[in-house]
Amino acid sequence: MEHNRRLLIRLVLFALGVVLILGTAAAVTWFLVSQARSAALQPGTQIDLSSMEKTLVGIYLNFRSNEINTPPSADDTPLEFSIRAGENGATVAARLERLGVVSDAELFRLLLRYWGVDAQIEAGDYVLRKDMTMSQVARELQHGRLRATTVTIREGLRAEEVAQLLAAEGLVDQEEFILLVRDDAFHYDFLRDRPADAPRTLEGFLFPDTYQFPVNITTTSVIDVMLQNFDRRVTIEMRQQALDNGLDLFQALTLASIVEREAVVPEERPIIASVYLNRLRLGMYLEADPTVQYAKGYDSESGRWWPSLSLEELREVESPFNTFTHPGLPPGPICSPGLASIEAVLNPAQTDYLFFHATGDGSHAFAETFEEHLENQSRY
Repeated sequence: MEHNRRLLIRLVLFALGVVLILGTAAAVTWFLVSQARSAALQPGTQIDLSSMEKTLVGIYLNFRSNEINTPPSADDTPLEFSIRAGENGATVAARLERLGVVSDAELFRLLLRYWGVDAQIEAGDYVLRKDMTMSQVARELQHGRLRATTVTIREGLRAEEVAQLLAAEGLVDQEEFILLVRDDAFHYDFLRDRPADAPRTLEGFLFPDTYQFPVNITTTSVIDVMLQNFDRRVTIEMRQQALDNGLDLFQALTLASIVEREAVVPEERPIIASVYLNRLRLGMYLEADPTVQYAKGYDSESGRWWPSLSLEELREVESPFNTFTHPGLPPGPICSPGLASIEAVLNPAQTDYLFFHATGDGSHAFAETFEEHLENQSRY
């Protein structure tokens, strides 16, 4: 009789212990699910899983493994889904539930958190389906793929040409791009160093290069990427070298833009730079055709931004950019020069040339005197 009573007490105590453990586990699980619900409603909230909590969440996820491993639908229609930079697991899970890709946003968020991948969700564009399990969706979201457009900005383009090129690729609004280029709203050290009377434009600073732009990029961001590229490629050492040569960065860039439009044969860039530097040193007019072409702008008759001009037209265009009628450098760059033209200005050839004339094959005949120049003109 006494033995049976002790056995009964042990069974009751064991049962109470089991109930207590299960009750504690249920309470903790309820707390975590509530926290997940709260986090889903308040983006940015993080669930801090301790070892014990992770074990209990694992038990809870295992309890609901059928839902985790069962697609919400048999529909295999591809669905485009984009994740923005900075978006967290809570907002992603909520949007996936609304889209019908996951059946329970809170459960999906707990799964991400349990796997420790909620912070590894990558911004990008995905193709998901409703016939994917939660596990498959979670794995897919760890490998972001941004749709991007590759575009090459050639050396020697003026801002309007860059705008046309980017607009043709569907990356920017052409008018907005030009407004921003002329808005002086970008704050970089190399822009603040421009002379007070220089045009407040980004002409010359839109660094020519091959870019990969996300398809949904803003016009402002496109310009920022190009300016950041300029800041990286035109180094502090190069800017100091310009100063050592008696030019500030803006003057060097302005001259490099003229060299860019004049040079066809790469090896001639330092020689052409030397001609203009020699003329500047002697106080001569630069008489650079591209500066007048820039001042004239778009020519509707030829459909070109850089039309051929007669000797008469070169002197008729009234503009401070016309280096036939205004001494010294033009007020600013006339195009975006490449690195080779900038380096040619920083490291010009050592010559006494003051003139050059196109030979017809892309190269030039150089001369030290006007008489030699006239001979070259007659020859070519």
